[in-house]
Amino acid sequence: MGISRDSRHKHRKTGGRRNIHQKKRKFEMGRPAALCKLGHRRVRPVRGRGGNMKFRALRIDAGSFSWGSEHCAMKVRILDVVYNATSNELVRTKTLTKNSIVQIDAQPFKQWYLKKYGVDLSKKGKGAKKADGKDAEEEETKQSRHVIAKLKARAAKQKLEPLIEDQFQSGRLLAAIASRPGQSGCCDGYILEAEELVFYKKKLEKKKKA
Repeated sequence: MGISRDSRHKHRKTGGRRNIHQKKRKFEMGRPAALCKLGHRRVRPVRGRGGNMKFRALRIDAGSFSWGSEHCAMKVRILDVVYNATSNELVRTKTLTKNSIVQIDAQPFKQWYLKKYGVDLSKKGKGAKKADGKDAEEEETKQSRHVIAKLKARAAKQKLEPLIEDQFQSGRLLAAIASRPGQSGCCDGYILEAEELVFYKKKLEKKKKA
């Protein structure tokens, strides 16, 4: 029969049955769900109506994720799927859909933050601003006084959310997927922050207790 997106088969608003007076049409055609999984990249091109191309991601393991408050985006590895509002089955099978909550590798963002602010996010508190031993001395010799002053000025103005700071120590950041992997062939999104992060943290804690 095939997947059809027509509404002729539906009941009337009043509840009555409709007489079907025409066959299915090509422009009403639907396709099976891609159900993109976490794994080594595998993307297939699909020809759509009007000769337009869709890119069906069947497996994907990396994407471009943005850090909104810092105005930066990095290509990072996707490590795990942790929450999906639709079903826990999609979490169990590690299916990537739009608005899935995933864990991504924090390392590229750590390196960017260290370069911009001179703060190492893998260490907490006062020790974060100074690396240990010889490496610190080497770094200090490499940097000019002007650069050190600039980094200090930036770091003084900068405030990082405690929840995000904790995630940087674990090396994994919570992020939401904003693209549609089954349509665009890429898995892009954004790091969770502020109220949205608190909301999903609560959801994950509740899931652990259950």
